[in-house]
Amino acid sequence: MIYAMSDDKKRYYRKYPDLHPLIEKIKLWPSRAGVLHGVRSIRLRGEYLEIETHCGNSFRTHNSRKSRAARWLRNKWAVSPCDRCKVPEWKLTKYTNTFFSAHYGKDL
Repeated sequence: MIYAMSDDKKRYYRKYPDLHPLIEKIKLWPSRAGVLHGVRSIRLRGEYLEIETHCGNSFRTHNSRKSRAARWLRNKWAVSPCDRCKVPEWKLTKYTNTFFSAHYGKDL
């Protein structure tokens, strides 16, 4: 009998990683309007990150574990995917099944 692998597997990560490994692992960026963008590329330049999204936006942000983007990703405050980035459904399902815990989970 062949069993299909479930995409509903729960993933646990540490609650307060730096922003760079978190964005590199999840490949999503929450905008201030509450929209999730797909990340095309991310480069670490000293203490700053240069991020390019699939919809063509590129910007620079500080690599911080207490930043707005890190909080929004951990607490899942971004509510809708970007229409131009075309974030796939499997990536959104994987993101919703990811949990962050202060005392349990894999270090990023």
